[in-house]
Amino acid sequence: MKQGIHPEYGLCVIQCACGHSIETRGTKPRISVDICSHCHPFYTGKQKLMDTAGRIDRFQKKYAGKVVGSKPRKTKA
Repeated sequence: MKQGIHPEYGLCVIQCACGHSIETRGTKPRISVDICSHCHPFYTGKQKLMDTAGRIDRFQKKYAGKVVGSKPRKTKA
């Protein structure tokens, strides 16, 4: 490695808006984030999946009772 062109790699503290902090290593001594794995709805289990456009219901009505698969191919005579 060339000398003098690489940033210092040292102790870094990542601070979330919820108050949780993580100690790791990085090129900056302090990083602030808005959301972390302790307060993100996906990781905490509080996320709700919403079907606002009714896409799932439309799909199920459209393909209800149909067999999914390929169509038979036409053979040359």
